Amino acid sequence: MKVNGGWLASVANVELSANRSGSKVAMAKSCGFGRPRHLVKPVSATRVAGRYLTHQRGLPALPVPPLQQTCERYLAALEPLVEAEELTQTRELVQDFQKSGGVGERLQKGLERRASSTENWLSQWWVQVAYLDYRMPVVVHSSPGLVLPRMNFSDKQGQIRFAAKLIAGVLDFKTMIDNETLPVEFLGGKPLCMNQYYEVLSSCRVPGLKRDSVVNHAKSSPPPRHITVVHNFQFFELNVYDGDGTPLSSDQLCVQLERICSVAQEAAAEPVGILTTLHRDVWGRAYLRLIKDEMNRQSVAAIQRSIFTLCLDGAAPRVSRDESRSCAAVQMLHGGGSRWNSGNRWFDKTLQFIVGEDGTCGANYEHAPAEGPPIVALIDHVVEYTRKSETRPSPESSLPPPRKLNFSLSPETKEDIAEAKRHLDRLAQDLDMKVQVFQHFGKNVPKTFRLSPDAFVQTALQLAFYRKYGRCCATYESASLRMYRLGRTDTIRSASNASAAFVAAFDRPGVQNPEKLDLMEKAVKAHRWYTNMAVSGQAIDRHLLGLKMQAAEEQLPVPALFTDPAYSKALHYHLSTSQVPSKTDCVMCFGPVVLDGYGICYNPMEDHINFAVSAFNTCAETSAAGLAQAVEDALLDMRTVLEQTPRSKL
Repeated sequence: MKVNGGWLASVANVELSANRSGSKVAMAKSCGFGRPRHLVKPVSATRVAGRYLTHQRGLPALPVPPLQQTCERYLAALEPLVEAEELTQTRELVQDFQKSGGVGERLQKGLERRASSTENWLSQWWVQVAYLDYRMPVVVHSSPGLVLPRMNFSDKQGQIRFAAKLIAGVLDFKTMIDNETLPVEFLGGKPLCMNQYYEVLSSCRVPGLKRDSVVNHAKSSPPPRHITVVHNFQFFELNVYDGDGTPLSSDQLCVQLERICSVAQEAAAEPVGILTTLHRDVWGRAYLRLIKDEMNRQSVAAIQRSIFTLCLDGAAPRVSRDESRSCAAVQMLHGGGSRWNSGNRWFDKTLQFIVGEDGTCGANYEHAPAEGPPIVALIDHVVEYTRKSETRPSPESSLPPPRKLNFSLSPETKEDIAEAKRHLDRLAQDLDMKVQVFQHFGKNVPKTFRLSPDAFVQTALQLAFYRKYGRCCATYESASLRMYRLGRTDTIRSASNASAAFVAAFDRPGVQNPEKLDLMEKAVKAHRWYTNMAVSGQAIDRHLLGLKMQAAEEQLPVPALFTDPAYSKALHYHLSTSQVPSKTDCVMCFGPVVLDGYGICYNPMEDHINFAVSAFNTCAETSAAGLAQAVEDALLDMRTVLEQTPRSKL
């Protein structure tokens, strides 16, 4: 079960919502790469130290939902998406699938056996299907970018000083991970799985011929003590600890980064890093050719082992102020093309921080090892750290210079690089990206009317799409399963019968505001109900995936339920959405998951909302700017209904 060849794995967060009686509730929400930190309750670090494994063992196992429940909810999810005749046919397939003694019952029992004998019946399959088997390039199609606010520098010295503080901030966060003093997070009084925090650093994806793998060197002996720095398409190994294991100070790191920039300016280099933008099968073959050479193999190994990658970018295209955020977003997603910074990356690294000479800053991360919460938590920590003045005096001892990672490029590898440039440039030209700040209101308005901010935005997305295309569409939003051991995500299906009724009536002549409000509240309530169901492990999509995977495990034919056209429609996500509620005034971005769809990421701040909308130029029917404007109009119109209908405040 794939979208555009693979699963979209966006991430969940914790959102503060208010119920209609006014009491506050903490809800695990799909929505993106992070959650509001003030809502995640930490425990004392001294209570956590050394107790990571005990904590993990104490978490419940992911449940297997009842078969009949999933079948009923699957049919309900299809109702706003397919025609009545299709639904009738699918209903017959579902009845046959779940009948007593049928294939569905057999697969359900197999899943239940798997759940009783594994830590998490889903997680291994999920990583395999969602990421490692996914053969499209990770660039745009899988790896998200994150755009930080433009920093207050515009020259090489400012770039180096900020990058040095950034490195120090990451190492400060890493200390909590290494010492297992990272506060355990809770949701509704229940502890959350912390495993993903231990998978982010010192990890890397490795291309294969048909399936990739992930390596994590954090627990190796000795563990990595270096990061990779990329500048002017050249790679350097920078040790970030001194001889006794103390992290280098910002001043020491400045000296080392200056050395790197000086060496990197002396010679031009082939952009070896652009190979990581290739289709995964192509990159798998090119990778084997590249590491045949021993020097190349050692250089690649140093990159893979490094704690993270720091990309010191050169100039980016000059654009108008209005387009600067959109330009920054494509720099974080793919680097702008081979003429700009796409070769100044190693996209297989789990975490890449990107610092441009003009103050453009952000990150790109490879999705396989973890979802977004640890990434966003780390980035929030780093941004806060860079704003502090460092009080620790810098040792006066001299440091060994960073080591340049050299490559010997055969004619075949040079042709691989040329091919990567061609494909990446086509992809970069095809991506239509619009970053827009909705300045009229933020979380404050829906909260005033006791509505979930995320559900309010999701309902506006449904209205915007319906206005443009005259129909409802399958919409993806992910729910966190971190209440369970090794939990990843499930899908919140934002398109519901309630949202369909709302969008169809909103612009219909004669429909008055009280009716619009009633339908709006029902749509928001339906979204919140599905969310609560999903975070409790009772959504439909991962269960259906598990049943399909179980059939493959038992070497059974693919059940007719999964070859039904309605099933394909349910997985064709025209809207792939995610919320990024970060403390930092940032915006996350990613590409669409289908050729005729949109990728929409949003960060609701208190009084404004940052949106990133993506589409593909090759689809004549989609327009990132057009949908962004439709979303703005929908939000404003929905606010008008709220303000003009007094009973909404009761």
